[in-house]
Amino acid sequence: MSIFEQRKLIESIHPFGLLSPTILDDLMQKMDIAYYPKGTLLISKALSSIAFYIIIKGSVSELIDDEVYNFYVSGDSFDADALIYGQTEGKFVVDEDLICYEIKKDDFLTLLENKDVQSYFLQDFITRHQQLKEYHNQSDLSPFLIAKISDIYLHNACIVDENTSIYDALLKQKELKASIILVKTPISYAIVTDTNLKEGVLLGKISVEEPIEKIASKNVVSIDYNDFLFNALLLMTQKSIKRVVVMEKGEVKGVLEQLDLLSYFANHSHLVMVQIEKAENLDELKNLQKELKNIIISLDAKGVKVRYITKLIATLNEKIYKKLFDICVDEELQKDCALLVMGSEGREEQSIKTDQDNALIIRDGVDIELFKEPMIRLNAYLLDLGFPPCLGNVMVSNPFWRQSESAYKEQISVWVESLSSDSLQNLSIFLDAKSLGGDKTLLDNLKNFLHSNFSSRTDVLAHMAKAALSFETPLSLFSRFILEKQHENKLDLKKGGIFALVHGIRTLSLEYKIDATNTIERIKALNNQGIFDKTFATELIECFDTLSSIRLQAMLEAKSVEEMNYINPKKLQKIEIDLLKDSFKVVNKLKKFMAFHFHLNMVS
Repeated sequence: MSIFEQRKLIESIHPFGLLSPTILDDLMQKMDIAYYPKGTLLISKALSSIAFYIIIKGSVSELIDDEVYNFYVSGDSFDADALIYGQTEGKFVVDEDLICYEIKKDDFLTLLENKDVQSYFLQDFITRHQQLKEYHNQSDLSPFLIAKISDIYLHNACIVDENTSIYDALLKQKELKASIILVKTPISYAIVTDTNLKEGVLLGKISVEEPIEKIASKNVVSIDYNDFLFNALLLMTQKSIKRVVVMEKGEVKGVLEQLDLLSYFANHSHLVMVQIEKAENLDELKNLQKELKNIIISLDAKGVKVRYITKLIATLNEKIYKKLFDICVDEELQKDCALLVMGSEGREEQSIKTDQDNALIIRDGVDIELFKEPMIRLNAYLLDLGFPPCLGNVMVSNPFWRQSESAYKEQISVWVESLSSDSLQNLSIFLDAKSLGGDKTLLDNLKNFLHSNFSSRTDVLAHMAKAALSFETPLSLFSRFILEKQHENKLDLKKGGIFALVHGIRTLSLEYKIDATNTIERIKALNNQGIFDKTFATELIECFDTLSSIRLQAMLEAKSVEEMNYINPKKLQKIEIDLLKDSFKVVNKLKKFMAFHFHLNMVS
């Protein structure tokens, strides 16, 4: 191995890549290369560690109580804790003839004076995990990730008393060059926009001498001064608005304009949103599909967390669904039904389109046949827009998922009483339902009915929970990935990790009557109820974020829907491999929790 290759290897191991060139050069001079034959005991309770080891070739097993706890191969390093704390719980044994770099104990402890090295090795799992992510994304790290509203220019807010005349308010607005007028009321604030002026003064012929409160709207959309800019972008996209009022401790700080926000981000989601709103037919919506993928690629390249990408894409897809709903269903019929999305769409976790899971609830007493043709058309339009069909036929074109409220209640009663695989699967699907169009209260009624009729059904919960353990986590006892030969030595991220986490959390949410559908929101709710402690909840969130992020890369590179869940670990960077292995360990930890919590050893 050349000096260049040696240096490259050391730099690839976090946190040594953060060292200055001078410190790194000094470290390279002090490192030794050592050889240990198979079976050599390197560290144990009785044998203190003399060095920090970086493996060039070979492998080492870490054993606790004579069981393999971890397995280290080329590019891995160990064991900082043994050097820092002067003790270890296990023993490190050479599994295959070892060639490695050694950083002597004194030299390693000197390195800990560097804050980056110190903060990494002295932190817990969660902080290390987050540091690895930040280090992995640092080449793409931009203000996009961390920018707050306090970092951007805010426009002056024109604030007037509710009794101020329209004329005087307009004079003040002109003087301040403000885009809107905020009207202070005894309770909060109201707002006057160009639309209010046009409808109230020009068309409504209200005199400009009248108090400004007569034309003001009460629906002021605001955001906190210390919130993230990305959340402001998401809020504007969701509400279809061009500006938000910025507040700090109950007082108006200024106005954030969409143009300023977008120029900061150089993101085109607003253009897609506007085009969706203006679209009058299917062809105009078709032209937007490439733009949606470009948004995903752009945000991912900037290091934005997948959970935020999926929220934005979910918001845009929601607008597409609503537009198609308006095209397909007469306005009079819309008030008598509720259009639902389920699966990853209902959880707001879909980025690249995988399949469509949707349903329709129809108000009791309304003719179900009136919705047959519109729903068949809706599914056809979704297919044309690139939403693949659901292989399980969970779509509004299927009469089973297009029923009256009473019929759904009958189905729910069957699902919660039966232990059949079909009933458990349908119940799981329904738990992720989210209403996108029509009367949302129809779905609320069904969810209330479910919770009120699902009590003390530990048998159903146990059989549901068992499904989370149905796929093996693709990580061996020796911390090696278990690959599928039939899929070109790749591993299935969805079966191997994501499904167990999503379904396990969903089952627990049913038990504790949590209405949230998003996996991360469910984890937070379970933490709030004391089911998970904060540490485990944070581990689960970091795990889900890592698995989703790596899966997104696979989805962007896949040439077919069938390939979207498979990754080749050999193509991952060292840091990604470490993150993935850590995440699979958290998945296994959740599986053990589920097995104990639901007594799955007693379920046949």
